[in-house]
Amino acid sequence: MSHHLDSPIARQDPRLDITDLYVFRGEQGTVLVTNHSHSLAGEDIPRGLHPEGKYEFKIDGNGDAIEEVTYRFTFGETEGDGTQPYEVRRLAGAEARDAFGGGVVLAQGRTGQVVEFESGRAWAGKAGDPFWIEPDVLHAVGAAFEAGTRIELGEWTPDLATNLFAGHTVYSLVLELIDEELAPIAGPDRRIGVWGLVSLATDAGGWRQINRAGLPMIHPLFTQLDEHLGDHLNESHPSEDRETYGKVITDKVAGVVRAYGNAEHAEAYGRTVAERFLPNILRYTVGTPASFGFAAWNGRSLIDNAPDAMFSFAANRAVTLAIGKESITSKPRATFPYVPTA
Repeated sequence: MSHHLDSPIARQDPRLDITDLYVFRGEQGTVLVTNHSHSLAGEDIPRGLHPEGKYEFKIDGNGDAIEEVTYRFTFGETEGDGTQPYEVRRLAGAEARDAFGGGVVLAQGRTGQVVEFESGRAWAGKAGDPFWIEPDVLHAVGAAFEAGTRIELGEWTPDLATNLFAGHTVYSLVLELIDEELAPIAGPDRRIGVWGLVSLATDAGGWRQINRAGLPMIHPLFTQLDEHLGDHLNESHPSEDRETYGKVITDKVAGVVRAYGNAEHAEAYGRTVAERFLPNILRYTVGTPASFGFAAWNGRSLIDNAPDAMFSFAANRAVTLAIGKESITSKPRATFPYVPTA
């Protein structure tokens, strides 16, 4: 899993869970996607998007891991036809960091319908899950990084590989923004940093941060067997990541590398990985093809093999799921809203 049901807090209501974040070049501009409410959580739970939640795309344009702009989706109750009304707001400057900021309304619509506005377009609704994971490899990786051992796959072989998420669905939020919207934020290098954030309204009138997502596979690597860490990663801000989690990630990576003996200085390699992973933000150069792979991380397309790339980088050796985009039941679309049909 990239971020699926990644902590106790996220599992309390999967509508508030972020399963994946994608950033890539679309037909008209930069596309931001988060997925939520995974069907793997079961059919006897509420589905869709939480009417008391707020779903946000956070964008940092100057590399300080603090958002300059926030794009916020909020939803109404599910109605008789199964759809939900929603609203998209843009919050800039100090308001981008203010949980109570009002911002400017960009669009209003209903799930399942494309909504056009001056600086882009939006869509929200049920979709196929474009992500894949091999459960045996997943669990072996999590156990190794928790215990500081080699990745032990037992009798598992690549011909036994299966996609745990084949045929499953999510609820996607898709926002496509024209270049003229993002260029002033990104500056001359056109580089932005993106993360997704979901918060829930509290009875006291505030907001509780539930889930945060930036780079893929951070939670499967480090929190499968450390759910306390998983909750804290979700509750914090990217600007705090290096100070708060740098040593934790360094130590976990160094343990695996030391077990393999594939780096002369395991701790130094661990620090290199921690510096690359933190702050936990997905960076992208506006106007360029996205690719999250072995050569570089520039956004993330709907077909990138993030597990192989991240597991191999962290372990300093080849780690493969032995499956890829061919294991997806419903394929991504070439046109807006890009996500697979449910």
